[in-house]
Parts: sequence; C-alpha cells; structure tokens
Amino acid sequence: MQHEQHGADGDTAFDQLDQAGRDAAYNNSKAVADSSQRLKDWEERSAVCRALPSTRRDLRYGDKPNNCFDYFATGRPGAPLFIFIHGGYWQRNSKEVFGFVSTGPCAAGVNVATIGYTLAPESNLSEIVSEVCRAVDVIVALADDLGFDPSRVYVGGWSAGGHLAAMCAERPCIRGVLSISGIFDLDPIALTYLNRDLQLRPFEVRTLAPIHNLARRDVPTRLFVGGNELPELQRQSRSYTAAAQAAGLNVSMATLPGLNHYTIMEEFAAPDSLLTLGLLDLVEASKGL
Repeated sequence: MQHEQHGADGDTAFDQLDQAGRDAAYNNSKAVADSSQRLKDWEERSAVCRALPSTRRDLRYGDKPNNCFDYFATGRPGAPLFIFIHGGYWQRNSKEVFGFVSTGPCAAGVNVATIGYTLAPESNLSEIVSEVCRAVDVIVALADDLGFDPSRVYVGGWSAGGHLAAMCAERPCIRGVLSISGIFDLDPIALTYLNRDLQLRPFEVRTLAPIHNLARRDVPTRLFVGGNELPELQRQSRSYTAAAQAAGLNVSMATLPGLNHYTIMEEFAAPDSLLTLGLLDLVEASKGL
C-alpha cells in the first residue's frame, strides 16, 4: 500500500487550500451541526455513569487540577482494562464528558478508566503527552487496588485523544491501541487555527507525530473513522495505516459508513456496538504478547 503524502511535506489538496479552507478542513464542530448538543448529551449520560456505586471518581495521578482519572468497574475480578483519553484538539473538553464510553465495554466485561489532562494553552503538547503517559503508569500501578489484570491493559481515544493513545503505545504495560478519528500527523495542525493555542514547536511536530515515529513499539492497533467525517480526518487515519503497514506493524483501519466525528462515539453504547466489538477484537489480537 502506498503511503500518501501528508501535511506540509507533500503536494496535497490540503496544501492548496487558503487559510480559511485549512481551518475548515479540521473544524469538526462546525462540520457537525448538532455537535454542541451531542456534547451536552454525553455529559449528562456520563454523569449517570460516574454516579454508579461501582465507579471511583477523581483518583489522582499528579498534582495539577486535571491530573485525575475515573474508574468504571465491571465487578469481574481480573478483567482487562481500557484506558480512554478524551478529545477536543488538546484544548477542550474533560473526562467528565466521556464517562459514557464505559457503557459498552463494562457490559462486555472490560473495565474502563477515563483520563483528564491539562489543556492547552496552559500546557504545551509535550507536557500533555507526558501527563497522559504518567497517568497510564499510575493507573497500572494501582491494578491490585482497582481490580483489573495489569497484563491486559489497552489504551484508546477519540480525535486528539486518538493521537495521545498512539503516543502511549510505547509504555511497556500497553497491549493494544484503539484510536477513533485520530490525529497522527501534526504538520497540517500547525497550519490551522488550532495552533493559536497549541503553539506547536518544530521538534514537537516531528517527535510527537505518530506517523513520524513508527518504530517506537509494535502493539496491535485498530483505527476507526466515520465515513461522513471531514476528508482530512479520514486521510489522517488512512495515511497512518498505510505507513504503519508498510513498516510491517500490526495496524488496521475500518471506516464506519454513515457516521460522523460525533456519531461514531455512539458505537461505545452497547456490548455489541462496533467500537466495543473492536475493543474486544483488540483484546483477542493481543493474546500471547
């Protein structure tokens, strides 16, 4: 499979856009008319999940205000753990909005932890990646207390969280990565409105972009993207999958027809929904690692 050119490095359609076009190419909120209502609905559903007696809320992994995680237990001793990292282009949202993603996995027998982290511009991307990796390490160290199997830990995320999940693949405890509508190439991000708060430095564009760091660690990785997403979001996953497969890595991608950047997340709602099944497939694929 040929690795298509990407971002600022290649002569692509994105490179031919003016500034307004580049900004629109990554503006998921503007592209989905009911995005704000969906976020509100997620927050309401997440509040219900966070209020369950089996949930442990706001466990700390660091000293900063957002350095907390929530833990959603299946009640099954020794079950796997799925660590979920929220999106919002590294500068919006919180773990409190995403507790609802525990619904399907917990019903399918997988514990879930949702991570908070310091947002840009208060933190730069290097600091955000460091925080999330620290969170993963702290959570795994608490396996006995929380009741999950530390040898079966998986990390995933949505949008910018998909990027952060890929960056966590190098942690020795991680057995697989599930990225939903992720960002893998930071070159185009640096050319959009998103960089006003991110202020990406040249070394970050290279060292913190999964597509430029394919040799970090090979773990089973499953990418999902909606068929109705912005073309650039689809290209990000497609380009990363092609590059990773060309490098011999265990990476595959599925496009879910009819789903956009927000409706795709509803596929965590039940034990037989597509993202939950993708997570279960990832657990199966990692056996023996």
